[in-house]
Amino acid sequence: MLQLALKKKNSINLLFKDLDKKDAHAPGEKVKLLILRDLLRLDWKINFGDNKIIVAPPKNYDKETIRRSMSHKRKESINNNAKWIEKNLEFARNNLANGEDVLKSKIKPVIEVCETPKQHALFKMYRYYWSSAHSEYVGRRIKLIIRDAGLPRKPVIGIAALGSSIIHIPDRDNWIGWDKYQRTKNLIYAMDAYVIGALPPYNHLLGGKLVSYILASEEVRKIYEKKYKDKITLIEKKKANDLVCIFTTSLYGKSAQYDRIKYKSKLLYVPIGETRGFGTLHLSGETLNAMHELLRSKNISVTNKFGDGPSWSMRVIRTVGDILGFDSDFLLKHSFKRGIYAVPLASNYQNFLNGKDKTPKYYKRSLENVVSFWKTRWFKKRKLNPEVVQKVMSFRTNDFKIE
Repeated sequence: MLQLALKKKNSINLLFKDLDKKDAHAPGEKVKLLILRDLLRLDWKINFGDNKIIVAPPKNYDKETIRRSMSHKRKESINNNAKWIEKNLEFARNNLANGEDVLKSKIKPVIEVCETPKQHALFKMYRYYWSSAHSEYVGRRIKLIIRDAGLPRKPVIGIAALGSSIIHIPDRDNWIGWDKYQRTKNLIYAMDAYVIGALPPYNHLLGGKLVSYILASEEVRKIYEKKYKDKITLIEKKKANDLVCIFTTSLYGKSAQYDRIKYKSKLLYVPIGETRGFGTLHLSGETLNAMHELLRSKNISVTNKFGDGPSWSMRVIRTVGDILGFDSDFLLKHSFKRGIYAVPLASNYQNFLNGKDKTPKYYKRSLENVVSFWKTRWFKKRKLNPEVVQKVMSFRTNDFKIE
């Protein structure tokens, strides 16, 4: 178990009170206390020994505990960027639609790729609206803004982002049939969708499912193909613009947004397992920053660039664990388990990703067709729900807040 050495158990409450005071504690001691605080928020059990505290994780995290942790991290992120958010709030509002206008729209989604500073700023603003904290992927990234051409100003329906796939996810690798060699060779043909969602008032009309459908379209695959058409992998010297499968994870186990999403008779988002609960989602940004400061105080550098291996946060935790003498594996493996969903873009995805086929056989799912299917399957019924209509009608762009 992770053991946090403290001389007196009564000192915990006293030390917690001034954690926010600069230089209140030695860097190592502060890191220990911040870890303990984060774990206490997640209902870890604490046992007091003579000169130490022993903590143990709960058997399972319920949704409320995960939400509470997400809330802490989100508030932390928003507070750290409060001035920037305030400066760009009106800009974000001006790109949304009033509810009464949306109910008149035929909803004609168009995909806008983020390329300019304004587009990236708008995406960033909307990302703060989600319940999970804002974070970025290292490596390949494509950010998309989905607009409604059914209205004159083309307001934003939602946003989506694709990033380089995480190197090792056991349930994903087993589902594909990858061994380590094939995964290393062919991971380039997969991407993770790390943002998929709708903004108000479209979110009340199952706009999140609409954005999910759009990610599975030919248009998104071709956007990826175009962006990486001239890219060649360094090791294998292969072209890297074939996107064969997209993977995403839910926040709380099964996902209401991805479940039952079909195109015609086939599932678009296939549940393939769950993550092992190995990660850093349960630790706050403040704690990770304090760990980094501890490393800096000892002139230890943990770089954060593409190609450096496992995530920067995990490498920081491991290095700090070695310095402070706690079991970083124990801490890392008790994060939150998340449901994994796969979105195959080619009928022979498995053979292609395992090197048996040289050319992917892509599904023909045009943006027009997947949007039409969403309207028939989800939108029409939703629009007839009086409670939903009331929520949509009551939304005004000035109601949009990041809080």
